[in-house]
Amino acid sequence: MAEAKKIAKDTYLFREGDAPDAMYIVKSGTLAVTKTKGNSEIVLAEISTGSMVGEMALFDNKPRSANVKATKESEVIALPYDSLQKQMDQLPVWVRAILKTLNENLREANKKIKILENANPDEDRFPPHIVNKYISILNLVGHKYGKPEEENSLSFSSNLLRNYTIQIFQEATNKMQSVVNALADLDYIIQEDRGDGTFKVINKKPQELFSFVDWYNDWLFKQEKDRLPALNEQEVRILSGIIHFANKVEPDKKGFRKVSLNEVQNDSMKETGNLIRPEEVNSLIEKKYLPEKIMDEQGLFIMVATDDIAPLARNWTIVNNLKRKLR
Repeated sequence: MAEAKKIAKDTYLFREGDAPDAMYIVKSGTLAVTKTKGNSEIVLAEISTGSMVGEMALFDNKPRSANVKATKESEVIALPYDSLQKQMDQLPVWVRAILKTLNENLREANKKIKILENANPDEDRFPPHIVNKYISILNLVGHKYGKPEEENSLSFSSNLLRNYTIQIFQEATNKMQSVVNALADLDYIIQEDRGDGTFKVINKKPQELFSFVDWYNDWLFKQEKDRLPALNEQEVRILSGIIHFANKVEPDKKGFRKVSLNEVQNDSMKETGNLIRPEEVNSLIEKKYLPEKIMDEQGLFIMVATDDIAPLARNWTIVNNLKRKLR
């Protein structure tokens, strides 16, 4: 038997996962179909006066696939499935078969849409703050339980890292393994197979990774106007090349090293494997990693404070390489 039901604004008619019992016709007001994502809700559709909602479960009695709530004071007419099913049973078999098939096709289409949305190639499986979190967990385990190895490295069990990742921080162990593998490719981590399904994990450069996490966290959460712009891989190669040549020059009293850009152009291919032309430092100047070029009777130069920019070059190398390896 049909029954009128009033729904206050922001009150749910039903929630995702609820057992179904009726379909509804909106008599007045407006309802929203939503999906929960994290701590928020995404609105999928609006149901206006005269429309139906909750009809799909009439055919297969599956749990509600989304939330439905009132966006303003509303009233619906509830049509219990028991009463509707009795009427359905009176329809010709072929009509019921068509309706059932249409309902199944609609559910299947919704599933495929969800799969396609989740497989979006633009979705970042490893957003920067999550990568930093995984490296922080690795740093924490190494700092707390690591055994000193050669050249200030620290070793610990992969089981210990796994337990911290999943049990304490409730993060995915397969993602942690991807980060560890990427750091191993970058020569920050060594993994030694113990022959029992576990690994001895050696953090070769714990202080560098500690410094990286602190710097990256600070960079990520600063306002854009207060931080230096990101560097791409080509810019990092140029900056690293400039640092290479700067390290061959004695610093002045302020810590700056005067680097000849003519010398860089002539010798960069031989010494760094990359040709660096004077104009290629322009983007680094624009982004304020390097000061303006200067010209004197001896040629074109740039003043380089290696103590300031060498850590930045190293950190952006890690960022760009992790981004590439964790795609």
